[in-house]
Amino acid sequence: MRLTALVSILTILLTTAQARSADWPQFRGPNCTGISLDSAALPTTFTDTENVLWSANLGDGIGCPIVAAGRVFVPSMIDDEHVGLHAFDAKTGKPLWTRSWETPNLTPVHKTNSQCATTPAADESRVYFYFSTLGLVAVNAETGADEWHHELPKPFFVFRWGPAMSPTLYKDKVIFLQDDDLNPSIVALDKATGKVLWQDDRSDQAVNYSHPVICSTDKGDELVVAGTGMLIGYDLETGNRNWFARVLLRNIKTTPAVDGDKIYISLQSGGIANQWLASADRAETGNSDGKLSKDEMHAIVPTGKVPDAFFKKTFDRGDLNKDGFLEGEELDKAFLHPDNFAGARFDAKEAADEYVLAVQAGGSGDVTESHLLWKHPTKYTDHIVSPLVSNGRMLLIKGGGIRTAFETRRGKPIGRQARIQNSCEYFASPIVGDGKIYIAGENGVVVVLKDSDKYELLAKNDMGDAILATPAIADGSIFIRTRSKLICVSN
Repeated sequence: MRLTALVSILTILLTTAQARSADWPQFRGPNCTGISLDSAALPTTFTDTENVLWSANLGDGIGCPIVAAGRVFVPSMIDDEHVGLHAFDAKTGKPLWTRSWETPNLTPVHKTNSQCATTPAADESRVYFYFSTLGLVAVNAETGADEWHHELPKPFFVFRWGPAMSPTLYKDKVIFLQDDDLNPSIVALDKATGKVLWQDDRSDQAVNYSHPVICSTDKGDELVVAGTGMLIGYDLETGNRNWFARVLLRNIKTTPAVDGDKIYISLQSGGIANQWLASADRAETGNSDGKLSKDEMHAIVPTGKVPDAFFKKTFDRGDLNKDGFLEGEELDKAFLHPDNFAGARFDAKEAADEYVLAVQAGGSGDVTESHLLWKHPTKYTDHIVSPLVSNGRMLLIKGGGIRTAFETRRGKPIGRQARIQNSCEYFASPIVGDGKIYIAGENGVVVVLKDSDKYELLAKNDMGDAILATPAIADGSIFIRTRSKLICVSN
């Protein structure tokens, strides 16, 4: 009887472990890598009607679907003043519950973006969801009932990119990075209670959209965050900064890809002063004089009003001669923290640069020289699409449908860049499962490539609606979020 009971317990544990290994619990799945840990076969050909297991109509949104413990979670705008979080049965598409929150007075965002642009995270117990006017909430995964709420400052963004920060998970922690233009910070909360475990003021950073990732080192796991000019390694238990590497530029929107203790990054960025001046010249008060006034800054921001706190943080710091204008060197001093000179306007080589690089995790203090494994310039990075690292190769997808690959050991190119035969803009990042790479384009076509040195084209699948969200993979299915639907395709 004892042996039978032990076998039963082990069977249950094994089944549970297998189910969880198939989860896609956050943006780009396990550790934000875009790599499915499931061994189930995945479909190669599909459309919005072919090989569709189920589909559901949704309000507008570009936040990604996630899957945990047999449930799919996806957000959407229910109407102009309400955001929703929806739960479905992953196998059948049966609606399980929907939560709705009032979201009045939303700041305008770019027409390509959506007010609903963040991705939830989930485990078998809870769903963790962020919205700009709501903060970070945790709801019961089975019922959708409130569990806890963590208030956060409403983010301020100079440009109309809008909020797109998403929580990530590590063991008993939910980690949230909010690098906006006014109050950049990172916080680790207890998943069960929402209690703040640690927080780091990132005032030496500026607006970023990169997600935190976990690296395994000889000293244990550590949290790695890409930001303005610096890659920073955090102690997961205390939030202390263990190390930093001054290897990045400004305004990073891509998320690093991690393989063990190595971090791979593709980066395309420019000096923030150039962006300010270009925007000011297009504004009604702009005059192309190479100077920036407070009136021009007010005209740039979506709300038409720059907070006084932002002026104190930037304009007042940079206006060295107190003439009411930012010009030349003053622009850099205004928009870059004194301790973080990253891709400034007058460093032309860095300001317009784009490159791929690899960094060894671990270390202590400044590891810029000691832990940079390689760094190579390239013209084929994308400022939004994150890289995919799989089987010793680093794949980049650039707007227009251009792919470039590098071997991860030294960063040397693999062949020449080539088109994936779907010319459009790309916002979703590539994912891989069952030896196939899935690349979703804004035009609604999902290109399927073989995960090999030659990246052979296997299929082009039209989903009938624009796609900006990165799909999810779980248990033999692919969950594709278009602007108006959630579609589950499967063999």
